[in-house]
Amino acid sequence: MSQDVLSAISTESVLYYTVTYRENFEGFDIIALLMWKGTEQQFKNYKLILRSIDLSSNQLIGEIPKEIENLIELVSLNLSSNHLTGKITSEIGRLTSLEFLDLSRNHLFGPIPSSLAQIDRLSLLNLSNNNLSGRIPIGTQLQSFVASSYEGNADLCGKPLDKKCPGDEEAAHEKPETVEESSPEDKKSIYLSVGLGFITGFWALWGSLFLIRTWRHKYVLFLNNIVDRITSLWR
Repeated sequence: MSQDVLSAISTESVLYYTVTYRENFEGFDIIALLMWKGTEQQFKNYKLILRSIDLSSNQLIGEIPKEIENLIELVSLNLSSNHLTGKITSEIGRLTSLEFLDLSRNHLFGPIPSSLAQIDRLSLLNLSNNNLSGRIPIGTQLQSFVASSYEGNADLCGKPLDKKCPGDEEAAHEKPETVEESSPEDKKSIYLSVGLGFITGFWALWGSLFLIRTWRHKYVLFLNNIVDRITSLWR
């Protein structure tokens, strides 16, 4: 379980199994009953190398061994219905082959490790009925499970649970930013600026024509030329 199966198996490997042999019967079947993804299922010969640990419904005590994070080829881990305590190992995300994880009905405490969100193959998760606390790590994988996967942890919060974490309510009640309407004083200053600009431009043009004689004559000639061109187009 701690290394790649294909690279670990050699020609010298020998596997021993306990079998039941019946007289006058050729061949045999090795059948294993395993709690797999919530239901008890049978696994025969071709699935004997199934990498699974099921120690559920015993009287186990103490913490989950940290060394379990080294079982990188582990596919199924069921330690439910025991008396395990302590925190979930922070490096559980190393078990990237894990498809089934059931740690429910124990006495585990502390936060859910954020590395758990790295296991993208995980299709069944049950952490219910422990003493876990804090926010459920944000990640598409962990939020996709039903709320019952996390229920029974009084201090656990965040989606998919209905219980919100501290700070979430304040963020939800914050009003979105809106463009404030201009006050009457602001409008007066805008109108005044527009009026002054218009007056300045008006007198800059017409005042110059009125005071400077050469400019006035050129402007009149310019207008006469425009009028002549327009009238010539209509003839």
